[in-house]
Amino acid sequence: MRYFSTRGAAEAAGFAAAALAGLAPDGGLFVPEEIPPYPAAVRSSLGTMDYRDIAFETIKPWVSPDIPEAALEEMVRAAYPFEAPLVGAGDRQVLELFHGPTAAFKDFGARFRARAFSYLRRGEDKALRIIVATSGDTGGAVADGFFGVEGISVTVLYPRGRVSPLQERQIAGLGGNVSALAVEGSFDDCQRMVKAALADAGLKKRLRLSSANSINVSRLIPQAAYYAAAAGRALEGRIDPDGEASPRSYPRRGAAPGTGGAGHRVRKGEAITLAVPSGNFGNLTAGIYAWKMGAPVRRFVAATNINKTIPDYLESGDYRARPSLATISNAMDVGAPSNFERMAAHLSWAEMKEHILGVSVTDDETRAAIRAVRDSAGYVLDPHSGVGWAAADKLLERGLVSGPLGILSTAHPAKFAETVEPLAGPVPVPPSLAKAMERSPRSRVIPAEIPALADILYSAESD
Repeated sequence: MRYFSTRGAAEAAGFAAAALAGLAPDGGLFVPEEIPPYPAAVRSSLGTMDYRDIAFETIKPWVSPDIPEAALEEMVRAAYPFEAPLVGAGDRQVLELFHGPTAAFKDFGARFRARAFSYLRRGEDKALRIIVATSGDTGGAVADGFFGVEGISVTVLYPRGRVSPLQERQIAGLGGNVSALAVEGSFDDCQRMVKAALADAGLKKRLRLSSANSINVSRLIPQAAYYAAAAGRALEGRIDPDGEASPRSYPRRGAAPGTGGAGHRVRKGEAITLAVPSGNFGNLTAGIYAWKMGAPVRRFVAATNINKTIPDYLESGDYRARPSLATISNAMDVGAPSNFERMAAHLSWAEMKEHILGVSVTDDETRAAIRAVRDSAGYVLDPHSGVGWAAADKLLERGLVSGPLGILSTAHPAKFAETVEPLAGPVPVPPSLAKAMERSPRSRVIPAEIPALADILYSAESD
């Protein structure tokens, strides 16, 4: 597989070069020369295959020939001792993506990427420094995925005061080869600083730098697998047993709010529409990759909070980035989503409008969805998944969605207990999160200025 820059000025790169560089030399994002289709036998079996087999078949063509099949199979088995269950909740399904060690969907990309980077850098002497911007969950997943990996250090930038207490402990509580910088600014500032560092000729000359955000294509490829697995199961009319966000002590009652009632449960032979809580739009881009590979997804819903750059674009055709606004779904507080550049490389505005429905919801609408789903369906949503549910509600009320409907649950509700528990009552805490809460966060506060980050990276080199 060859990768090209979205900006067209950089030479083609293989998977190893694209993944380890993170950003193309011309400042663009790497995109594949073509999106490889699933073989017919795989496509017809997505509803019955083991998750790890789907992940292997999804990733394989994207990393060939840089990662041999035997090595890839070992990586996938080690990365995913957990799965992504599709469970029923009222009148729709929830794709639970929080069963990994940091209880967020970012685990799917981070755990594969840590193993891939370790393999691709075997035999190298110069240490690799990964710099990553996070609005919440990416930082914790990257920190956990790369913690203790020999020859790789991680620097995480996060907006000071705009992540939850638990997220900060996951980002800044490990130490070792993971350091954290609390930036006096927004996620957009953090992202701008990371991109500038990756493009800085002086830094690149002295340091081996890479990224771990969704600007890095190696983060998106493994995420495509859970779309394929969920869509395949839905097409087969299958759902999984209740998961951690629906404890047996919660009564499961009837249909949750929405106009579809039980008719929105999965039905064999009918493709599912998936609502994707979206901020930097890497997750939705991964969904587009899965769909183009052959996953039976009917449509996507780009569900955002009041940071509605993409819904506005889908409505008007005019892309206008803007400063991000703080919300209770903080991991989605992005006003200038990087992955729009990738989306635009693969789909025209007309194609996006055909396949993606854009919806923006407020914090009050998100809170109302969390409360209503808990009361009516006995299921607890985190604020980001609440955005996805509330967005789907709006589309159902307008008659714009029909057939099976799924919501991507991108984080465990216990990660946002301060928001969720006043609306839904106590939320059981998974052991991994309980352990993280015992950590003391250790971060350095810096201004939202590129020279401040450069100084720290240079000083780290001499430590």
